[in-house]
Amino acid sequence: MGRSLKGVRHLALDLDGTLYLGGRLFPFTLPFLARLKELGLGRTFFTNNSSVSTRGYVEKLNKLGIDADIDDVHSSTCATLEYLRTKRPDISTIYVLGTPALRGEFAENGFTVVTDGTTEPDAVIVGFDTTLDYPRLCHATYWIARGKPFIATHADAVCPTDLPTVLPDCGALCKMITHATGREPDAVLGKPAPAMLQGVLTRHDLRPAEVAVVGDRLYTDIAMARATGAVGVLVLTGETTRAQAAAASPPPDVVVENVMELAEFLTH
Repeated sequence: MGRSLKGVRHLALDLDGTLYLGGRLFPFTLPFLARLKELGLGRTFFTNNSSVSTRGYVEKLNKLGIDADIDDVHSSTCATLEYLRTKRPDISTIYVLGTPALRGEFAENGFTVVTDGTTEPDAVIVGFDTTLDYPRLCHATYWIARGKPFIATHADAVCPTDLPTVLPDCGALCKMITHATGREPDAVLGKPAPAMLQGVLTRHDLRPAEVAVVGDRLYTDIAMARATGAVGVLVLTGETTRAQAAAASPPPDVVVENVMELAEFLTH
């Protein structure tokens, strides 16, 4: 083990690959969460996946038997909304390349979301669009080619799944748009961007060293922990293998088989 977990008061818990995989809850997840409660440790459910709304995540977690409410979830959508509010107050009309749930969350937060290809937006938001169709991709690419701010909710290349398929994620869509326009995103808000963790720090009045970021990906979860000064805990229930973890430079602070093993470290 690298850095100590003794000063940790709160855990930022990745979802897919950490607490569940696709629609399958890991058998150790509920006992782990119960142990956190016994230890008096806080937790935030922390995800890059912007295809589901914050309310949708609460519903999914509840259906899986996890007690959660709206304040327990922090997604790349939340980080993007905070970025727009604080860094780009000039943006009010947006074209969203994303699911109906993502478009709805922006609308609920006061943005005018245009859905046709003729109304000029102030910016284009690109998320994980599991409802992608070619005309909407073309509209988004057109406005980005015209110089509109190009904002990505996150940069994941693929989304984890327990099905025999590959799910191209927001980062893959952004690469396609970049190839067509020559433009990289102007801002990418999800993990590993430090802005993603800031919302949790602010909400719970925490210092980075008091937070453990727990996830299955070196280049998002662990990279963000390293960039912010939080403790990085890698679980081996998702994308990363033990060999990849051992080869990482620098390595994660903590490597565990699953979150239940992490609970043992937190207890001692």
